[in-house]
Amino acid sequence: MLAKFEELIEGFITGNIGISETFLSLSLAAALQQNLHTLNSGGLMIQAGIGNATTKTNNKKIRGDSTCWIEGDTTNDAELEFMEQITHFMEHLNRTCYTGLNACEFHYALYEEGSFYSRHKDRFKNDDNRKFSMISYLNTDWLERDGGQLIIHNADNIQSISPNNQKAVFFQSDVLEHEVAVAHRQRMSVTGWLKRV
Repeated sequence: MLAKFEELIEGFITGNIGISETFLSLSLAAALQQNLHTLNSGGLMIQAGIGNATTKTNNKKIRGDSTCWIEGDTTNDAELEFMEQITHFMEHLNRTCYTGLNACEFHYALYEEGSFYSRHKDRFKNDDNRKFSMISYLNTDWLERDGGQLIIHNADNIQSISPNNQKAVFFQSDVLEHEVAVAHRQRMSVTGWLKRV
């Protein structure tokens, strides 16, 4: 697991974006994907908003995904395994990069066919707790023609990242603007933020 953590950190240090192609094990990715399908079929995925509690609005012309938060008191085995892995990654970041992280929040995200998310940053203007953004993908057999790429605007470069199963992407929440291209099939992830509160 340390090799995956170092892969994310090295990519971040050298190019502002950490990527690990196999951050999630196949079994964990499959279990989280099944959780998302179950939540969706049960009507528990909610149209995502823009902003936080004090500024939240809904606008599918800007953001088209639906979400469901992973609760801190979850008893779901896959969610517990995922959150334990994230906790270990945060501890490693704190030891090696002195980030001072002490909290996190994650949700399932589902983009139905035809949905997207316009260019934005992840840190709220009225709340600077989010330090790093992290996305773990749950999409098996994803092809370029399926769309849904994470497009990151990194200085003078634009990086397009395919949302392949098991992959994780890691970057600073207040620095990089990014967007999600139109998805041409269901696009699934667990998305969240590493925080200092």
